[in-house]
This record gives sequence, structure tokens and C-alpha cells, in this order.
Amino acid sequence: MNILNTICHSKRLEIARQKEAIPLSDMKNILSSQFRDKASFKQALTNSDSGIIAEFKRKSPSKGWIHPEADVTTVVRSYEVSGATAVSCLTDEPFFGGNFADFKKAREAIDRIPLLRKDFILDEYQLYQSKAIGSDVILLIAACLTAEEIARFTSIAHDLDMEVLVEIHEESELSSIPPDADAIGINNRNLKTFVTDIRHTLELASRIPDKFLKISESGLSRPETVIQLRQAGFKGFLMGENFMKTTDPGEALKAFIKEL
Repeated sequence: MNILNTICHSKRLEIARQKEAIPLSDMKNILSSQFRDKASFKQALTNSDSGIIAEFKRKSPSKGWIHPEADVTTVVRSYEVSGATAVSCLTDEPFFGGNFADFKKAREAIDRIPLLRKDFILDEYQLYQSKAIGSDVILLIAACLTAEEIARFTSIAHDLDMEVLVEIHEESELSSIPPDADAIGINNRNLKTFVTDIRHTLELASRIPDKFLKISESGLSRPETVIQLRQAGFKGFLMGENFMKTTDPGEALKAFIKEL
């Protein structure tokens, strides 16, 4: 199996265990007692000068551990202070070292900018789960969902007052983009091989209708690349490893924005 298939197989087993622990009916009851104003991901990126979505990321399948001892509260607060437009926090543990405890701390640490739950969403259950932990926006990856699932999950997310970032990598996935998606991300990294190619992103971007807000994801490390992507119409830039591999991710973000 390729890497993406391996991750999705593991994720389906994880979701089954979560459903046993907290059934969907109980998850909906939890939501009925909660209310929180959403920070708009789309609006934040539309109005941003930098467009940087700074990610809290402990490890990756391709690079292994990046910053295992990082304190999520300290990092995401420094991201917000240093000028991040939004924060992404991973909740996948086996492959990325994330967890719900990290996300909860991130949610408590920031209050002005949007928080993206970064995970492999494969089941309706995870949408209610995402709302329960305080997500402003969720990620739907076209490579592991059908077009019908993306459309249905987008509708449910909107009903739950969350926004949706739909991620694509292949030209064949363009048809999976629902008309009401809040943003379209192009992953510079092929999730099946984990090979990164910015040129592929630039070619694919021209095929996405201008009405969609475009985000470039993964493998970004140079201000010159971000500037090139801006000129191609991108408004958001999801970056994690470039900051997390340093001793002070917030300072690294600040220096990057200054270079821009």
C-alpha cells in the first residue's frame, strides 16, 4: 500500500474505536451545550497581507520527528503574536504526533485568528467531533474521499458553522470540488509518494476557477516561492516544518514574514 492508503486504513480503525467510546448521539448532545463564535478562515485570508497559515506539527511520515518536545501553547501563541493569519493543528497521532490534547491547548491559546483541524477526515462522525473540540475550519482531502462525500461533508460542516478547506493534488480531483467550498488547497506534496513539486502546483492552479480562494500547502520554505505563488493567485500558504524545525517557531515565522 502507498503511504496515504496506510494512513487511511489506520484512521478508519481509530474512528471505529472513537465511536465505541463516544457514540455520535452523545457527540451531538455535547454540541448542543456548546456555543462559540467562529473566526472566519476565508475572511482572514482574504484580508491578510501575508496569508501564512502556521502549523503546529511534531512529526511527519516523510521526515520523522521534527520537534517532539514543542509546547503547543507557547508555539501557537507566538504564531498569533508573530503575525500568522491562521493556525493549523494536527490531531493525527500515529503519523504526525498530534492529538486532541494538543488541539485543545491550541484552542485555549488563541482567540483572534482561525484554527484549522488538520487530519484525515473520512467519516461524518469526525465533523461533529471537530466542532466539539473547537475547530473553525476542517480539511477534506480529495485523494481519500469521493466527490459525493466531499459535498455531503461540506454541507454538514456548514450546518455546524465550520468552514471547509478542500485539498487536491491531481487534475482528476478538480471535479471533486463542491461549489460551496470555502477554500481550495493544492498540496505541493504527493500524499502517495510524499514527493514535493511546486511546478505541479502552479500548473494545476490555472485550472481552478478564480472564484475560489487558493491555498498552497506543504514544502514551502523560501519567501521567493511564496511571492511566486502569490503572483499565480494564491492567498494562503500552509507552513509547518519550516518553522517547527527551529528552536523558536514563532520567531522563525516573524522573520519569514519580514522577508516577504
